[in-house]
Amino acid sequence: MEENNTIKKKSVKEIKEEIDNLNVDQYLQYIETLKSDDRKSVHDLALKLAKKLDRMRIEDERLEKINQFENEGYTEGYIYIGGIDEAGRGPLAGPVVAAVVVFEKGTKIEGVNDSKKLSEAKRDELFEVIKERALDYGIGIVGNEEIDEYNILNATYMAMKKAVNCLKKTPDYLLIDACHIPGLDIEQNSIIKGDSKSISIAAASILAKVTRDGIMYSYDRIYPEYGFKSHKGYGTREHYEAIEKHGITPIHRKSFLKNINY
Repeated sequence: MEENNTIKKKSVKEIKEEIDNLNVDQYLQYIETLKSDDRKSVHDLALKLAKKLDRMRIEDERLEKINQFENEGYTEGYIYIGGIDEAGRGPLAGPVVAAVVVFEKGTKIEGVNDSKKLSEAKRDELFEVIKERALDYGIGIVGNEEIDEYNILNATYMAMKKAVNCLKKTPDYLLIDACHIPGLDIEQNSIIKGDSKSISIAAASILAKVTRDGIMYSYDRIYPEYGFKSHKGYGTREHYEAIEKHGITPIHRKSFLKNINY
């Protein structure tokens, strides 16, 4: 009762400041306290805090769920588990980039998800967090000339192997988004839509996507007339029109442009 009376003596501004400094385990009790206040603005704060708590619970459940495949691997006796994903299989220009991430058992990073479901700002933020929190990570890049020579599928495998070779320690188990890397003597688990089902694959998708986007931004400065900054090399109308007008660049994949006169 005394706590309820204390709240009633505080301004809305003071209550907002208190909310900002609360620990998560204090939210529920504080929501009940706020509800005892007669002011509508304070009730609104209680509702906002309750919604925030719900979002946090949902996110915590999601993070628990996307550790499922890693946890299954630990149960089977694997110790050093890496998740692999790639970015850039479909574009007409630029490299294909793969990444592998190894986390400590039970790692949870709020917001980590399939890179395609995240804003660019969120990916950039998580890129740094993932590198800091990972036990190990590696990034492999294969350029357009090798893509033309070996085809995109083989070039993707090459990028994935390069990423694994960048690790300080070789994993004993790999979780991979929807493919199996041939010629790699490591136990593998191919997971359909793995970038939204495995935390390490999701993290790898973010590292690969942010790395590749950075490369395409660099190319945009070299070839500004192609619009690489906006489409990242994918086959948009803007890109096709630029090719028709200016021809191809040294970073274009000729094997992807066989039906175009350039």
